[in-house]
Amino acid sequence: MKKPWLIYALVTTGFWGVWGAFAEFPTRHGFPETLVYVVWALTMIPPALYAMRRVGWHIMRDSKSILLGSLIGFTGAGGQMLLFHAVHTGPTYLIFPIIALSPVVTIALSMVFLKERVSKVGAIGVVLALIALPLFNYSPADDTGAASAAGGVQAVTWFVYALIILLAWGVQGYFMKLANGSMDAENIFLYMTLTSIVLIPVALWMTDFSVPIEYGWQGPGLAAITQILNAVGALTLVYAFRYGRALVVAPLANAGAPMITAVISMIVLGATPNSVTIVAIVLASLAAAVLAIEPEEKLIEQPV
Repeated sequence: MKKPWLIYALVTTGFWGVWGAFAEFPTRHGFPETLVYVVWALTMIPPALYAMRRVGWHIMRDSKSILLGSLIGFTGAGGQMLLFHAVHTGPTYLIFPIIALSPVVTIALSMVFLKERVSKVGAIGVVLALIALPLFNYSPADDTGAASAAGGVQAVTWFVYALIILLAWGVQGYFMKLANGSMDAENIFLYMTLTSIVLIPVALWMTDFSVPIEYGWQGPGLAAITQILNAVGALTLVYAFRYGRALVVAPLANAGAPMITAVISMIVLGATPNSVTIVAIVLASLAAAVLAIEPEEKLIEQPV
């Protein structure tokens, strides 16, 4: 295979795009978002076993690997746990383009702690992101499309959740870069899996088992189908970066997947966003593409 990275990148983009569009469906059918998290954590296990088999089951147990792996895992898993609640309270076609802007946080942390300077390309991406973010929460009273899907107090709730996830995954990206200097991708994914499993008791504790819960295919079954797309997409992204250029891979994953999510969600939900929201989605996608180029290309040159 001459271009394995392209296959990996396209798998990630497609899987994540479809996963994002249908992530809210299990909760719609009465399966709590906390239990969706449990299903997601379990779906991380098969890809992790596959990854570890490829490196001969070699587990990095030094203190630095454990620390960085745990930081990467907990920020990622924490964001996932909140994401499942966010998509239950807000429209996925707006949430996913917002969290795709997490490289803004990665860039900021790199400038502060790694003393990097943002390039002109990165500056353009940051400006586009800052313009796009407030537009997502714009909902004119006379609009019956996106405004009705994200109005009132609920609009504030999902928007705040999306911003917190953006922050968590931006921090995760920063620690992932630090870990790349001393850890292989398979062990990074292993620690992401282990930390997600560690948080399962927390998710179960947060679950209200006194209310009716859908335990059939529309609940855990549908959750498993959608979340395996998420888990496998994460692993294929690891290999896409290993074999390909970040300049091409990162924009595909950061901007392509959320755009697919937005389009599929609007088609499935029959939503008609107002013109301002459409502009926000387009600006966020452009910003994600530009920002994806900046941190990967700049950070990779920095010594750890």
